[in-house]
Amino acid sequence: MERKEFIKANRIVIKLGTNVLRNDEGYVSLPRVYTFIEDIARLVKSGKEVIVITSGAVGLGKKRLGLENTQGTALKQACAAIGQSKLMSIYESGFDTYGLTAAQILLTEDDFSVREKYLSLRTTFNKLLELGVIPVINQNDTVSTLEISPRVIKEDMQVCFSDNDKLSALVASELEADLLIILSDIEGLYSANPKTNPDATLIKEVKEVNDDILALASGASDGGRGGMETKLTAARLVTRFGGKVLIANGKQPYIIKRIFEGEDVGTMFLPTDENLSDKKRWIGYATNIVGKIVVNTGAKRALVDEMKSLLPIGVLDVINTFNKGDVISIVDENHNEFARGIVNYDSESCRKLIGSHSDNILDILGFKNYDAVITRDNITIL
Repeated sequence: MERKEFIKANRIVIKLGTNVLRNDEGYVSLPRVYTFIEDIARLVKSGKEVIVITSGAVGLGKKRLGLENTQGTALKQACAAIGQSKLMSIYESGFDTYGLTAAQILLTEDDFSVREKYLSLRTTFNKLLELGVIPVINQNDTVSTLEISPRVIKEDMQVCFSDNDKLSALVASELEADLLIILSDIEGLYSANPKTNPDATLIKEVKEVNDDILALASGASDGGRGGMETKLTAARLVTRFGGKVLIANGKQPYIIKRIFEGEDVGTMFLPTDENLSDKKRWIGYATNIVGKIVVNTGAKRALVDEMKSLLPIGVLDVINTFNKGDVISIVDENHNEFARGIVNYDSESCRKLIGSHSDNILDILGFKNYDAVITRDNITIL
């Protein structure tokens, strides 16, 4: 895709990572942040809608308190509370210089996982953008422990986001943004780890985030919680609904301005032709997953290849406890997750139905909601 075509976008989500917001001493790099603000203000004044996902609250609080480390969930939460207000004041004063208004939005996992909150949040976002306001979003680390302390996650639990890369993808998905820009301290996606392999080359364009592309990811970046793996996961979500993604080096001067001038920087991730619906995106990516259903090979083939419903005869096992209407994970016989869906029966009922024919549901349970454990319209293949 031509770069000029790629950067055609009206609604843009820009994610600023921890390492691009701070200088070598660990403090906020005000010149760089104000450059971002200047570039974003230019976009907004040209008629584009821009949403900012920002990191940096914990680091700012840590520096303000003069701490060497932030070990322990309570200390990180305290640092986030102190740092978030300082972080937001920078954005507010910066955008105010250009006559623009910024709105702080702090999110937790439930804001996406609970469908009613998800829809309400989208309404709020759209109204802010309609008013010409720039939403500035961060995870609410002061009340949410899932990101800063993964140990609180229950066994087999999967949360909808645990870093700002995934959060930026969820916001882009929820608002059907045209383009997600992830700015980090790397040039983009390389053919190998450039820190350890001098022959690594920058990949300019990715048509599909498949297993081969995911295999190029390495670990988390210094100071941040993400890494290339989380960025690729974010790119896969956004491109599945028809959005575009660009990963670029946010430490390059005036990088946002240069991107929209058509300069050949970073790695472009092109949209697929899947065009997942909003409901399918929410089922597959925006919910916290506690329960699992293990299915046999025949059921997996019926779901993936034939887009059929999950019938009880294809169920081998039920893991953990869940309620009717919850989104659960669907895994194969090797416990590899390949789909998610809204379940029609609670976990106790599902266990009773394992391997049964749909005609026997009423006799087994004494009631019958559906022939299927999960109907095909409520299944997202991952």
